[in-house]
Amino acid sequence: MDVLLVGGANNLMNATIDKLNKEGHRIYVLTERRFESTRNRKVFEYYYFSYDSDCLKEVFESVNPQLVLCMGAYDANYDWTDARKESVRFSLGMMNLLTVFAARRRGRFVYLSTEEVYGNTYSVNVTEEEPTSAHGFRAMVFAQLEQQCKNYSQQMGLDVVVLRLDHLYSVPHSAGECTHISAKMCLDGLKNGKISASDRYQISLLHIQDATDFIYQVCACESHQKPLYNLSASHAITQMEIARILCEGLGSGTEVEDNTVGQMNRLVLSNAAFAAEFRQEIRHEPRESLLQIASYMKKHRNTFVSLDKAEDNFRSRFIDRAVSLFWAVLPFAENMICFIPFFMLNNRATDSKYFARLDFYLLYVLLFAIVYGQQQATFSALLAVLGYVFRQSYHRSSFEVMMDYNTYVWMAQLFIVGLVVGYMKDRLNVMQQENRQELHYMENQLDDIEDINTSNARMKNMLVDQIINQSDSLGKIYEVTSRLNKYEPEEVLFYAADIVAKLMGSKDVAIYTIANREYARLYSSTSQQARRLGKSIQYLTMEEMSTALTERRVYINKKLDERYPLMACAIYSEDEMQLILMVWGIPWEHMTLAQADTLIVISDLIQNAVLRANRYLAALEDRRYISGTPIMEEEAFTKLVRAYLTAQTNGLTECALVAIDTRELSIEEAAGRLRGVFRQTDYLGVMSGNLYLLLSNSDENAAGFVLERVRKLEMDAHVQRGIDL
Repeated sequence: MDVLLVGGANNLMNATIDKLNKEGHRIYVLTERRFESTRNRKVFEYYYFSYDSDCLKEVFESVNPQLVLCMGAYDANYDWTDARKESVRFSLGMMNLLTVFAARRRGRFVYLSTEEVYGNTYSVNVTEEEPTSAHGFRAMVFAQLEQQCKNYSQQMGLDVVVLRLDHLYSVPHSAGECTHISAKMCLDGLKNGKISASDRYQISLLHIQDATDFIYQVCACESHQKPLYNLSASHAITQMEIARILCEGLGSGTEVEDNTVGQMNRLVLSNAAFAAEFRQEIRHEPRESLLQIASYMKKHRNTFVSLDKAEDNFRSRFIDRAVSLFWAVLPFAENMICFIPFFMLNNRATDSKYFARLDFYLLYVLLFAIVYGQQQATFSALLAVLGYVFRQSYHRSSFEVMMDYNTYVWMAQLFIVGLVVGYMKDRLNVMQQENRQELHYMENQLDDIEDINTSNARMKNMLVDQIINQSDSLGKIYEVTSRLNKYEPEEVLFYAADIVAKLMGSKDVAIYTIANREYARLYSSTSQQARRLGKSIQYLTMEEMSTALTERRVYINKKLDERYPLMACAIYSEDEMQLILMVWGIPWEHMTLAQADTLIVISDLIQNAVLRANRYLAALEDRRYISGTPIMEEEAFTKLVRAYLTAQTNGLTECALVAIDTRELSIEEAAGRLRGVFRQTDYLGVMSGNLYLLLSNSDENAAGFVLERVRKLEMDAHVQRGIDL
């Protein structure tokens, strides 16, 4: 099944991807964030578009999903800091998704909502029929989207389902994931050593793994009864109990602060509607999960507490600005400090016959032009001019210095050299920055190319597997099942079991025929393991399997219950169940919907061969039986016995051939007496002028009971062995 997930990366999204990938589905993700911090390798393809974009139509056409799972209230792409602004964007995006889905009218749309749509307190568990009581922009837009989904389902006849999750929680891995009540309380305990809690605040916690299992059941089911389901553990727990468990996990140094005031505040969703239609098994109890949350957050205390302290905006802004100011002032301070030794060197060199022609000011300007560029070159040149004028004023007046053309020639030389070198340094810095940006851009391009290559390689490998492993292709399945047409009508069901075993990759397959409305009789099997349920079963008492078969679905034994096969499928003829195919020995990873679809295709193709054989036998019934008796003619009975004995030799069934000595009775009279001896699945016939009884799915030990009954009718009987046909 092709699944389109709509939402940003978070714990719920990742858990859903893992579940769908484990079940063998192909996953596509539509998200608004172009550069995710992590890309899940289990996703077949990512699409980066805004939810209100016109490109969604092309995305849906490209993916052609059978299921659209929208994270909705749990979409990490939305920042609800400004709830009023974000509610408008959320509503537009979700409505565009629904509109595009409605235009295609294909598949199922699942929208995830939250318990926030209820803002009041309730003395009993809240059912789906209870009107919402949302408070605030965020909760109101969630409630409105629930109603819109309901309208699309009822008025347009679309398969749209709303799943309302009750107080979802999981182990957080960063401070940003501390959004649920238990993580927030644990974070308070780490920071302050106290957890404030009320004994009059009751909720129900639903672990993210349990929620994922429940969501998948709704997504994978063939049909459902309601457009809205509450997903909840329906087990009330007080805030005080949560705080005490978290304190136990955090250890000494953390205490509970009783904040019990006011009236009872209770919000627990009822899961009765979901439990009545689907399997609900809570695998994560609140106590164990809360202890895991406390243990993890305590172990990674610095990750949560340090990030929380960094949220002090004033302090962080002050530090950032102080650091920026320091690095901005540092070159000027360094320039002024370095000017002092160069000023002293220049003064000493003026009276020296060796260094008189050496211009230390020029070296000073060049040094800062090379290191810092034009800005510092200009500043250092100004300082050098001031130092030069100050030195010349020792012997003559400042006016004379300023009127000397040599001063201006020296200043021009100083500024020209400094600005040119500084300009070259600045250009070199710009080029290096451009190169770094281009390198960063190319690295991002390389990452995108690697992702595209990974996606293409995955598609190529999938196509290669389909070509190499032809056992999964429809052409190969049809080729194998069409071999049934070469068998005699009496042999079709025997070899059908063997073909199912080969195509399903299992050595244990059984075929049961429906004897009446309650019982099924074993007809053929490929191993002793496949015969473990017995030769006759009351299949209606096997509720889970019979319900699936009655609804014409493939039964998958996900609980690995030993009383049931791992997979089962029924074959119908004119709305009447005729056969049941049962398969054992399937690896857990192959018990997927894809394998179930394969079994459906196989059963449909086998059905054609079985119906053809049955119609052929029905058309020749007058020729196969002696008129007015249940006795088969010699030719028809010989073919049937040969088919059973060959199947027994190949290990596909068990049978026993009983020879009956009618003594002085005619064959017709003997058949009349034997009516109450053999079963509907046994056969009475004539060979070489003698009367025989073929017992299907019976060995020689079971034939002993038949022999005693025949002898009580004043006839002799014995098991015929080594008959030559």
